Amino acid sequence: MESVGLYSISPAFILQQTDVAFQTAYLCPTYVFLRRPSANQYNPCRLNRLKENGMNQLKLAVSGAQILFVAFGAMVLVPLLTGLNPALALLGAGLGTLLFQITTKRKVPIFLGSSFAFIAPIIYSVGEWGLPSTMFGLFAAGFMYFVFAALIRWRGLAAVHKLLPPVVIGPVIMVIGLSVAVAASSMAMGQADGKQVIDYTDSLILSGFTFAVTAIVSVFGSRMMKLIPILIGVASGYVLALLMGLVDTASIAHAPWFAVPHFETPQVNWQAALFMLPVAVAPAIEHIGGIMAIGNVTGKDYTKDPGLDKTLAGDGLGVCLAGLIGGPPVTTYGEVTGAVMITKNSNPVIMTWAAVFAVCMAFFGKFNAFLASIPMPVMGGIMLLLFGTIASLGIKTLIDAKVDLMLPKNLVIVSSVLTTGIGGMTLKLGSFSFAGVGLCAVLAIVLNSLLPDSKES
Repeated sequence: MESVGLYSISPAFILQQTDVAFQTAYLCPTYVFLRRPSANQYNPCRLNRLKENGMNQLKLAVSGAQILFVAFGAMVLVPLLTGLNPALALLGAGLGTLLFQITTKRKVPIFLGSSFAFIAPIIYSVGEWGLPSTMFGLFAAGFMYFVFAALIRWRGLAAVHKLLPPVVIGPVIMVIGLSVAVAASSMAMGQADGKQVIDYTDSLILSGFTFAVTAIVSVFGSRMMKLIPILIGVASGYVLALLMGLVDTASIAHAPWFAVPHFETPQVNWQAALFMLPVAVAPAIEHIGGIMAIGNVTGKDYTKDPGLDKTLAGDGLGVCLAGLIGGPPVTTYGEVTGAVMITKNSNPVIMTWAAVFAVCMAFFGKFNAFLASIPMPVMGGIMLLLFGTIASLGIKTLIDAKVDLMLPKNLVIVSSVLTTGIGGMTLKLGSFSFAGVGLCAVLAIVLNSLLPDSKES
C-alpha cells in the first residue's frame, strides 16, 4: 500500500482514476486530495486563495490611502503653522500609529495625526529655548499619557473624571484655540513679526477666499467632503494663489524626488519639559473621548479590550517618538472616526496601510517642497476658522456637561483660566517658567481641587 496523507489507497485504484477525477479533487476543497501535490505542482485552490488574499490587501491599501487623505490636511497644518518640518510630521504620524498598533495588538482602528493642542506651546517654546530643547519637551509630554494610563489601571476611569471634570477641560480647550487667534489674524493679513510680508490687499483676497471655501464645504458639503474641509480649502486657496502669481514654483522644480528629512538632535532642557508636560492633559482627555467614539462606531468596547491603559500608553509612545525626531505630538483624529463610520470598514489593517503610506511620503522631496510653497494667507484663512472651532469645542464641553456657571467655584475656574491663557500670563519660578495652555491646565486642576463644591460651601 502507498501512503497518501491521512489515507491509504492502492496503486490500482489510483490508475483507474480519470483526469476529471483528479481535476475535481484538486479544484474543489470539499473533496479529499488523492495525493499531496509537490511544491512546484500546479494547485488551483492555493492560487485562488493567493489571488483572493492579494485582492483583499489591495482593497485594504486603497482604504488606507483614503484614511491618510482624510487626515492629511490637519496633519500637515500643524508643522506649517509652527515652523516644524512637514516631512517629520508625516514620519512621526506613521511611526506613531505603528507603535500604537503594536501596543494595542492592532485591535483599534485609530490613526494618529498632529495635535493642535501643541501649536501655541511649540511656537512659544521654540522662541524661548530653541528647537532642540522643544523636541525634548515634546518627548517629555508623552509621559503624561503614561501617568493617565497608570491612574486608570489603578483606580479606573472615574479617577480621571474626578481629577479633570468638564469645568477643567472646557476652558483649557478654549484657551488652546483662542491663544493663537492673534497669529491667525496676522497670517490672514500677510504679516509676520509685525511686518507686511505679502501685499495687504492680495492677502485679504486670498485668505478670505480660502476661509469662504472651507466654511462652505463644512456647512454644505457631502458627508465625505465634510471630513476634509481643510484639505479642500488649502487646495482651493493654493490654486488662486497660483493664478495671482504668489507661489514660488522654482523650489518645487529644483527639489529632488527622494529626500531624507533633516533630523535635529534633541537637547535636554528640563524647563521645556516642565512647560510641555501640563499641555498634554487636554489631548490625553481627547484621546479617551476618541477611543469611546470609535467604539460607538464599531460596536466594540475598546475601553476594556485592549483597555484605555493600553491605548493611552500607545499614544504616549507615539508622542515621545514624534518629539524625538522633531515632529509635532500625535493624537486621535475625529476625521478618521468619521471616515470609518461612512465607509463601514473598521479593519485596523487599514490604519497600518495609512501609516506605511505616511512614512513613505515623508521621503517624497517634491511633495514636501510643495507644502513649503503654500502662501501664508492661505494658512491664515484656514486658521481663522480652525482655531475658533477649537474654542467652540471647549464651549460645547461645558454645555454638554451642563456646567452651572452661576456656581462660584465653576465661575472662578472658567474665568481665571480664560483670562490667564488668552492674556498670555507667564509664571516664572527661578529659572523655570510656565505659560499658555500648560499654566492654564495646572491652574484649573489646582482650583478644582482646592475650592469646595456648592454643597460644602
